[in-house]
Amino acid sequence: MTRRGQVDQGTTDQRLLDSAGSADWVHTDPWRVLRIQAEFVEGFGALAELGPAIAVFGSARTPVDHPDYELAEQVGRRLVEEGFAVITGGGPGAMEAANKGASEAGGASVGLGIELPFEAGLNQWVDMGINFRYFFARKTMFVKYSQGFVVLPGGLGTFDELFEALTLVQTQKVTSFPVVLVGTAYWQGLVTWLRDTVFAEGKISAADLDMFTVTDDLEEAVQLMVRARAGAIETPEAERPE
Repeated sequence: MTRRGQVDQGTTDQRLLDSAGSADWVHTDPWRVLRIQAEFVEGFGALAELGPAIAVFGSARTPVDHPDYELAEQVGRRLVEEGFAVITGGGPGAMEAANKGASEAGGASVGLGIELPFEAGLNQWVDMGINFRYFFARKTMFVKYSQGFVVLPGGLGTFDELFEALTLVQTQKVTSFPVVLVGTAYWQGLVTWLRDTVFAEGKISAADLDMFTVTDDLEEAVQLMVRARAGAIETPEAERPE
């Protein structure tokens, strides 16, 4: 309701149909809200019928001839053989390798890309892809449509996804969500710091150190995902913790 000097002399329809004036409105926060909404709608619509899926993270800078590339390819292939779709960030390096393994194994190879100034498009092995403007919309898709994370050696983007997942598990925002770090030599320094510094100073609990598994065994990583899926199927929805 508006009265007196607060009454708008124009109408909403008039402003909608008036094509004159600046285009700055497309950069305003209300317009961004609609773009954000569109990204969620597009993501939910595209992935709703994907089925059981695992997200695989790793460095975009992993060379094709690096052992981690071959490892990521094997991870993608084995997950598909166990009935999972594979979701990555859609970029090069380890992400490309996981998509390649999944695609060549005949499974669903999904890439959730992000608008960045230094990376161009989705890799050639993505069979279903979505490009996002906003990191938080993209992250929601990873967590909502993945039943677990397999984390290969990576950099800041990989760390970001890893710690967000651990935070969601710690705060019980997600349940039955295994996180596996593959590559003990790479991850050992981080694990040691978490145990000997963060835990020792009381910043996390002993249970928090059990939220993830570190392994060099590809089969162990895959079977952890399989067992988690079986547990999720066997646990009635009403009995799961909120």
